[in-house]
Amino acid sequence: MPKTNKPYRTFDRALRYKLEALYNAGTPVKIIAEQIGFTFQSVYRELKRGYYMHRNTDWTETRRYSADKAQYAADLNATAKGAPLKIGKDLVFAQFVEDMILKGYSPAAILDYIEEHNLKFQTKVCRVTLYSYIDKGLFLRISNKNLLRKGKRKHRHKKVKAVKQLPKIEHSIEKRPSEVVKRSSFGHWELDTVVGTQKKGETLLCMTERLTRMEIIFKARDKSAASTVTMLNRLERKVGSRNFRQIFKTITCDNGTEFSNTIGMEYSPYTGKKRTAVYYCHPYCSSERGSNENQNGFIRRFVPKGTAIKRFSPQEIREIQDFINNYPRRIFNGENSQKRFQIELQKLNIKFF
Repeated sequence: MPKTNKPYRTFDRALRYKLEALYNAGTPVKIIAEQIGFTFQSVYRELKRGYYMHRNTDWTETRRYSADKAQYAADLNATAKGAPLKIGKDLVFAQFVEDMILKGYSPAAILDYIEEHNLKFQTKVCRVTLYSYIDKGLFLRISNKNLLRKGKRKHRHKKVKAVKQLPKIEHSIEKRPSEVVKRSSFGHWELDTVVGTQKKGETLLCMTERLTRMEIIFKARDKSAASTVTMLNRLERKVGSRNFRQIFKTITCDNGTEFSNTIGMEYSPYTGKKRTAVYYCHPYCSSERGSNENQNGFIRRFVPKGTAIKRFSPQEIREIQDFINNYPRRIFNGENSQKRFQIELQKLNIKFF
């Protein structure tokens, strides 16, 4: 006979009261099973859960079934459901996770770091389990507030601002080559500015390579077009004009005033030739520089909004840059951007950067 998929059923409070009335009235178990729609084996198991000895008026005792007693036992058993915590008493693993989270690593990056460095712990968990443990508050020194992404974002309705500056047609992101959009080739960068306070002062110019997610961070004197051009000139002088053209084929940025000197950004002051191609995003479309925006989130862990950039030394900025570039990434199966970037430089036969 073909098997029939019967829906899974359990005893609830109403069924237990019905079972109590039938059993205590002396109804045979087989008849009870037919009436309530369970096998007689299931009825016997349920009876064991609620058996008690009832004392009659003549001081004799009779075994009866109590629906309330069975329900209490079922509720008590339900509290013990679920697998035991994998982390158990592995304090070494727990402390390692706490230390790495406080350094800025995500749970996924921690697991990639453990695998890449071949670290051994008693505990082995997956990414979802580790996130769950953090959400449940199983660690003493950290919570999900210490994570870069702290849960679902609230969608705030922002007032639409008037567009101050539209990109030139020849430099619009719509004119950008398709290979840049597909991330199929190396040498295409996104550029943005991270400010400290609202007052005038030093800023950070942040460049992100789209294929490898390599990050370059400069301290700029102010948020001006002249400072942006100066930083690009320094970068070209450091790597050489020939190498610059191979490494920085295109630069995509927003329509901020600090990126308004298109000619100064595109043309080299050393050779007089075009060194890169600049493209501008649509106004208020930061998603067109998604990699750059994501990297800025890393930077904000170390440079919170409202903190003056001048408080950070060049060495500290370099440490932030190195942290981002050596961060294990799921998109690269645990590899970091620095390693991917060096591979691309080797293809171009560029040994220094």
